[in-house]
Amino acid sequence: MTAYSDLQGRLIHAFNRHDWPQVQQLALQLLPLTPKEAMAPFMAGVAHMELQQLPQASDFLRQATVLEPLRADFMAQYAKSLALMGYLREARAAADRAVALQPADPFTFDTLGVVYSQAHAHEQAVEVFRRQVAMVPNLPPARFHLAYSLSAMGDADDAERELEACIRIDPCYWMAHLSLAKLRRQTSDHNHVERLRSLLTRYANHPGAQTYLNMALAKECEDLGDYASAFEHYRSGNAVGREKRRDSAQRDQEIFDRLIESFPAAATQTVPADLGHQVIFVIGMPRTGTTLLDRILSSHPEVKSAGELQIFPPSVQRVSGSTMPVLLDPQLPARVHGFDWQRLASEYLTATCPYAENTPRFIDKMPHNFLYAGFIAQALPGAKLVCLRRDPMDACLGTFRHLFEQYGSSFYDYSFDLLDTGRYYLGFDRLMAHWQRVFPGRMLEVQYETLIESQEASTRQLLEFCGLPWNEACLHPEQNAAPVNTPNAWQVRTPVYRGALGRWKNYAPQLGELHELLAASGVLR
Repeated sequence: MTAYSDLQGRLIHAFNRHDWPQVQQLALQLLPLTPKEAMAPFMAGVAHMELQQLPQASDFLRQATVLEPLRADFMAQYAKSLALMGYLREARAAADRAVALQPADPFTFDTLGVVYSQAHAHEQAVEVFRRQVAMVPNLPPARFHLAYSLSAMGDADDAERELEACIRIDPCYWMAHLSLAKLRRQTSDHNHVERLRSLLTRYANHPGAQTYLNMALAKECEDLGDYASAFEHYRSGNAVGREKRRDSAQRDQEIFDRLIESFPAAATQTVPADLGHQVIFVIGMPRTGTTLLDRILSSHPEVKSAGELQIFPPSVQRVSGSTMPVLLDPQLPARVHGFDWQRLASEYLTATCPYAENTPRFIDKMPHNFLYAGFIAQALPGAKLVCLRRDPMDACLGTFRHLFEQYGSSFYDYSFDLLDTGRYYLGFDRLMAHWQRVFPGRMLEVQYETLIESQEASTRQLLEFCGLPWNEACLHPEQNAAPVNTPNAWQVRTPVYRGALGRWKNYAPQLGELHELLAASGVLR
């Protein structure tokens, strides 16, 4: 066997066993020996992607698609790398090219479906996931991903059938149980409590089972009015995550302190005053009703929802020049002082320009962009910032009741502990007050309770702030047919209701310590 053949064989072997550092090393040795072959750059790209080295991954995968332009699987992986970096426009275009190449294997369809979902192209996601399911009907992830996209499109019945099929194939596909519980409001005649309790007992020593099954049971017990049991299941479901993230509270407070120090005052304006006029940012604590606010605004004929875009934070990261996560960088205040606001605006607006093509305005609804409100205000002076506020007790409970997708992110570490969530809320409240002082008039704070109880008056104020004419459709967000990314999609397809107001009172006996923490800080009304 020649040295070349031996090197190639070792590379393939390392790739098949997912030894990504070894793949990187061997691919770099093989690349100069095979400059016109796509295998080495493709495998190098996948390895870099698996190791979260995304710019290098994208470069290698693009090279592979140039060398072998008819390989749909190469193009799909390139699309995935772009999506992971937040280049959703380019990712969707690459996915379209991959579909046009007529993929022949189910795993390429899976990659493409995930890319489309991340790009909020749920109609295309449903199409490719259906093709995957037709090829591998007994593959649980295929059923699960199809159900997610169907739910986003508002097809709860088909989503339920796919989730049940997923569970029949593999009862241990834990995420499917939680998604099924959240798909609709459970009733005494239609619920999964008995099955969930049986599985919970059977898999008492399995962390994944304990997390997802407890959270699913909590949701269903809550729907059935058994709040004491629901809270215990929420507590148990969060316990596994809490053990892994005990040091997050201090880090989060340092982030708030660092941001306040970084923006002591608004900088001299260096970009045009109307730059970003097409963007409406919806921000706030997660699980507080930001999706409802998004649906109200996007019911207006001049506004389109772009969903939860993972674009602004990566843009800040790239422009900052920091080699570590920018919010954790001790040098952030100095970096902000010399920030290139024009470049930040250009990066963001270039990445989001597809959302501005068909309507005058679009919504970027990423709740945690409240951390970046100072960057937004400085780089995009024409953009509108709308922050949804909610009763602090309901806001904290809403976070604790939800199992956030982590994907390596530390954004939601606080959510596993109720008191950490309370402390995070206090940091959020302090930061929002700071943004209002430094950038007066740039942000409208909308109270969720007022939005529900005085819907028309609050909606008129909202539209006026955004510079939009009155439109009656904004009073009927349940008629908004656009896809929606939210765990409880069924809720936004029903008329605005008062049932979630004061939800925390159902759990008052369990929330005493949280109430004391918030009351001592003066944030309770």
